[in-house]
Amino acid sequence: METQQYRKGNRAVATWLIIGVVMIIVQVILGGITRLTGSGLSITEWEVVTGSFPPMNEAHWLAEFRKYQETPQYRLLNTDFTLSDFKFIYFWEWFHRVWARLIGIVFLVGFIWLTAKKYLRKDMVNPLLVLFILGAVQGAVGWIMVASGLTGDAVYVKPTRLALHFILALLLLCYTWWFALQLLIPAQQRILSPPIKKLTIVLLVLMTVQLIYGALMAGHRAATVAPTWPTINGDWLPATLWQDNPLLLNLIDNPITIHFIHRNLAYLIVILVIIWYRKMSQAEITPLIGRWKRFPLILTVIQVLLGIFSVLTSKDIIPNHWGNFEWMAQLHQIVAMILLLSMVSLLYLFHKQRQQA
Repeated sequence: METQQYRKGNRAVATWLIIGVVMIIVQVILGGITRLTGSGLSITEWEVVTGSFPPMNEAHWLAEFRKYQETPQYRLLNTDFTLSDFKFIYFWEWFHRVWARLIGIVFLVGFIWLTAKKYLRKDMVNPLLVLFILGAVQGAVGWIMVASGLTGDAVYVKPTRLALHFILALLLLCYTWWFALQLLIPAQQRILSPPIKKLTIVLLVLMTVQLIYGALMAGHRAATVAPTWPTINGDWLPATLWQDNPLLLNLIDNPITIHFIHRNLAYLIVILVIIWYRKMSQAEITPLIGRWKRFPLILTVIQVLLGIFSVLTSKDIIPNHWGNFEWMAQLHQIVAMILLLSMVSLLYLFHKQRQQA
């Protein structure tokens, strides 16, 4: 039987984890703003301690600006940048990095406090170790991503590294949320339904692939290659889908192919979410599942509409200006995260183990 101390400990650890979930969501949002404002390559060095502080005087600002002026992005794209322009993009990249450090501090301080209060049990050690490793890997991949845009003739980071950075952030987000659900939701709120559980897993796999392609869309600026809907520049099946050699390179390097896959995966996911919702409506479910089951369907429809609006407004992009496209793209990313968390929540609720005979 659970003791009061046990339940109190669970609530305390879960609260700490949910704070982490919110902070990770903010971090991904900041990453989206950083990308949409072209700010990601404004800081050319990785200083763990001193990098926590922005330039403190005009001389320091000019020194940072000179470093940026040596990058391919400045030489090939932003030669008209003034110091004021540089300060704007520097702020977003700096804020993105500082928020990541703040997440680390919250993790460490929370860990120390919860340990001192004896709320952390032995069975929590391994999940917390995984969280720490995922966070460290995410930080390392973030710098590897930035470094890919500082050499040669690159004016942006490599799209594949952007996708890896993004999907690792979502993995960290979902793992933290799952851990919190384990501490908050009692067993009687979960049910055993293998068919629904399998379809939920299929949807999560497809959504993961879709999110990877969303990041590739962003990295390749692929929305602008076909700012039309429902066709792709007037074609249902573009002639340039498989123009690159080797053939598989098109899957990660051909903007039209990436655009085509991202669109059609969205349609497939909509169909499967409708089927999934119908199956749940016919099953015997708990009150909690009954309250949550509509969210994925509603969010999927909103997400598709935001994707369409993002594509249609991409033709009006003005460099270094936040406009309709940027709002649509940012909302598209935010809804994607919420949709993913809603599906993870329902997978957890259908993840009840079979009772042993």
